Amino acid sequence: MKRIAVLTSGGDAPGMNAAIRAAVRCAAYHGIKCLGVEQGYEGLIDGMFRKIEVRDVGSIIQRGGTMLRTSRSERFLTEEGRKKARQQCDDRNIDGLIVIGGDGSFRGAWELQKMGLPVVGIPATIDNDVNGTDMTIGFDTALNTALDAVRRLRDTAHSHDKLFIVEVMGRRCGFIALQTAVAGGAEFAVLPEIPFDIGALCKKLKASRLSGKNYSLIILAEGVMSGYELQEKLAEQAPGYKATVTVLGHIQRGGAPSSYDATIATRMGAYAVTCLLEGRHGVMAGLVNGRMVPVPLPNTWETRKRLNPELLELVEELSI
Repeated sequence: MKRIAVLTSGGDAPGMNAAIRAAVRCAAYHGIKCLGVEQGYEGLIDGMFRKIEVRDVGSIIQRGGTMLRTSRSERFLTEEGRKKARQQCDDRNIDGLIVIGGDGSFRGAWELQKMGLPVVGIPATIDNDVNGTDMTIGFDTALNTALDAVRRLRDTAHSHDKLFIVEVMGRRCGFIALQTAVAGGAEFAVLPEIPFDIGALCKKLKASRLSGKNYSLIILAEGVMSGYELQEKLAEQAPGYKATVTVLGHIQRGGAPSSYDATIATRMGAYAVTCLLEGRHGVMAGLVNGRMVPVPLPNTWETRKRLNPELLELVEELSI
């Protein structure tokens, strides 16, 4: 293997740059040249390659976002687009490709793998919804961003006897919402994985008030409904409860990676290069019980990653 390429795809996640840095430096250590692909699969189709030297990644480990930029590509969903992307790699003598992103990005990577291009994926998404790895790059940072906001809001909720609805990101999964609720001491968590029951929520709010608690925090995963929709439902079902909505939004995706994210990103970037060198491809660099393991790419989306049942029980038990 003489030349590899690296791209980032889908939503940005803190730690992507750390993974790029590790891949480039590990490749250079083994005498492999590295090219970066700008704008994800869209850039791959258009041939947006650029050479990346060791010094080009010398000061990016602490930076959020991705130096290669990222996008979502409708063209890559077509056979014609994938063929063009594959040809761009052939034209530049690319021996292997590292794809940094989520399960959607890995579906695209698998298509290239089936076309004969050795591919290794690195899981990077704040949602932590990629099966086959305990943690994805960016999740810890996003979680701490959300937690910091919730702790600040808790001060105000307590001071003014308020009910706050805090809407967090996560698409169709509740990892950010659940762990924010537990670590932030929120009374309630509304998650995509648990059927929503407005009656049960109102009952819990009433019981909490009767016990003498005059403020509450509801952590809402965006995949269930918007914070304002939940606010309206509460106003209809429990007129005595006036909720204030805070939507954290894209602030959760930015910023410097936490030490944890920077560390696992570095490990995953280096491991991805090792996999290519050892002839293991069509896999993701997964983190399982503290160890790096190769996970077949289809496994990352064919089985849905489950929430920790212990944390689900804790939210229920501690909401009194």
